[in-house]
Amino acid sequence: MSALDILFASERGGHEQVMLCQDRATGLRAVIAIHSTALGPALGGTRFHAYAGSPSPEEAAVRDALNLSRGMSYKNALAGLAHGGGKAVIIGDPAHLKTEELLLAYGRFVASLNGRYVTACDVGTYVQDMDVIARECRWTTGRSPEQGGAGDSSVLTAFGVFQGMRASAEHRWGSPELADRTVGVAGVGKVGHLLVDHLVEAGARVVITDVDQAAVRRVLDAHPERVTAVADADALIRTPGLDIYAPCALGGALNDRTVPLLTAGIVCGAANNQLDHPGVEKDLADRGVLYAPDYVVNSGGVIQVADELHGFDFARAKAKAALIHGTTLEIFERARAEGVPPAVAADRLAEHRMAQAAGR
Repeated sequence: MSALDILFASERGGHEQVMLCQDRATGLRAVIAIHSTALGPALGGTRFHAYAGSPSPEEAAVRDALNLSRGMSYKNALAGLAHGGGKAVIIGDPAHLKTEELLLAYGRFVASLNGRYVTACDVGTYVQDMDVIARECRWTTGRSPEQGGAGDSSVLTAFGVFQGMRASAEHRWGSPELADRTVGVAGVGKVGHLLVDHLVEAGARVVITDVDQAAVRRVLDAHPERVTAVADADALIRTPGLDIYAPCALGGALNDRTVPLLTAGIVCGAANNQLDHPGVEKDLADRGVLYAPDYVVNSGGVIQVADELHGFDFARAKAKAALIHGTTLEIFERARAEGVPPAVAADRLAEHRMAQAAGR
């Protein structure tokens, strides 16, 4: 499906605004996608990614921004936030292209939207980047505590996924306890390694993988007694005795090839857009796999940065993120009552809340 198809397709689109940004002096090329402002200003992170494997990085970036911004609308609605959904993508390799001047130029584009879009960190952007962007744009969250911000939103993202995982265990096995369960974590970067910390503290056994071997080594060194590693994601999903699979890298991890190979009875992870295409949620349900919708369980980070707009209080934000446990259970119960997969039940609830806010 092309980017234009996504933009105007009623079932996956409905975006209010898409902004293409270019600053030749700094090399900035960016996409800002606002899906909905029904619940309030659009809130979502800025991804900095090269899309090097795509025949058209620009097309891939626009498509990613459209899909991610739509997901943010649903995520913010179910997190109970007074925000709609937006997302931005800066096209390029951050290791080579990211400069202070480029980030400032990007900040000016965000500022030109006059608060319709509030930005934050995402893949390839960090707290220090938000501090730079904030010099040109007051609608910037995820800043450092020294600049009045909430700091690294990965902290509550991981905490929220852990709460969703406990809810999944409660629904499937009758108890939220994860002691002696085996959890596979694919991707132990900003969020994944913090999730492993929660799992080890809860008494789980953890199997990990990551394309970055330094990230793997860091986690193994931190938890030599409870964590083991496998070569890649394919090996992880095939691991015998796996209770829970947690995709915590980029999207599309659940697809026609991987779903039949899953050994885990639960999927609950931090990655956005885990379902590669519509219909995968039914494939999971048909195989008896309980899927915790990604935008429900990974909303802790956006809860954290949204709190920053009101004078950040970590305890207040963490208490709100803890509610992800109850929201996840509500989604599972609705799915059971309506005879639909959890992803469908979550979409329906989010769409209902957005429609109510829009007066429809």
